[in-house]
Amino acid sequence: MKQKKYMNKPKMLVFHPVLAPYRIDQFNSLNELYDLEVVFLSEQVSNFSYNQQNLRKECQFEISYLLKGPQFKERFFRFGMYRKIKEVKPDIIISHEYSFTTQYLILLKKAGLIKQKIGSVIDDSPDICINVQSKIRKLARDNSIKHLNFLVVISDEVARFYRDKFKLRKEQVIISPILQLPERLRKDVEKIESIAHQNIFNYRLDGKKVVLFVGRFVPEKALPLFVENISPILKESDDIILVLVGEGGEKELLSVIVRERNLEEKVVFPGKYEKEELYAWYASASGFVLPSLSEAFGAVVNEALIFGLKVLCSQYAGASSLIHPDNGSVFNPSDKMDAVVKFQQFVNKLEPVVDVSLKDRAPLIEDYRPGFIKEWGKLSQDKNELIY
Repeated sequence: MKQKKYMNKPKMLVFHPVLAPYRIDQFNSLNELYDLEVVFLSEQVSNFSYNQQNLRKECQFEISYLLKGPQFKERFFRFGMYRKIKEVKPDIIISHEYSFTTQYLILLKKAGLIKQKIGSVIDDSPDICINVQSKIRKLARDNSIKHLNFLVVISDEVARFYRDKFKLRKEQVIISPILQLPERLRKDVEKIESIAHQNIFNYRLDGKKVVLFVGRFVPEKALPLFVENISPILKESDDIILVLVGEGGEKELLSVIVRERNLEEKVVFPGKYEKEELYAWYASASGFVLPSLSEAFGAVVNEALIFGLKVLCSQYAGASSLIHPDNGSVFNPSDKMDAVVKFQQFVNKLEPVVDVSLKDRAPLIEDYRPGFIKEWGKLSQDKNELIY
């Protein structure tokens, strides 16, 4: 159900690629501060399908779609943006990355067709900021920052990068990591625990230290490299099970590695899950790992922390900013020695799966909302007045 909108809130129009579950809480929270409408430019996440009807039920903000226009792979331009802006008459307009959408907004502003403050959500990790993926992206970034009024980034470290490199003022960079609310993810406790008990029984996880991965089996996740690196530990340890939840093009390669290393009893491929069926896997595990060699953020790290799992996180993931000694550790997945040593240290501290009780497993992450309100408040002098 959408919340009632109040006339004294500034209007915000967001052009965003697609509705994904890990964005819902942020948009809902933004809707409490602004009269928010999000225009989605695609109906489904590339290479990963979510039940969009179920996701829309959890959205408290206005939703619309622009789906017509040219597209090349994951890059697209949508017709009707200017018409939508004239219809909504927003005070603030937000795009994503340095995309065609962002370039079009900049063009409209330079031409004097829009007067609003414009910004863009940049999901780059610190590593991606420094090691820009292509010359074209670097040119798009450097040009865009000259014309955007503000950026939305995922961490303090990324914010420092942009402030230092491009001489941006503090109020021009909003720090807003992709976080979710524990009360939403954990609300159906009985169902989650019931499915988790079934997982433990079906895959004989009782008494094992279960290390969980959730995500796509794609090259940037570096799962084959990680499994090869830790295979001696898995093989020699009777009590460690690696559970890989997801699907993707590298599933066959992973299966070959598992067979060649004789790890059939140590590595489990349950499949892909959503909502409570996915959350039950967090509840079925002892710890979580994200071994990506390239990862803008990694929302699954936030999900694992919400379900009380300590996390072994790649240093290349933006979500590594969420990790501290009390809730996990950070490692270099491209360094075999570091990966092996950190994994061994990590599993040594894990408890075997014995029972499933979410009330005894508190989230290992703080409520993001106080910081969220402070950061997004940079766009307003007070509750009703925008900074221009």
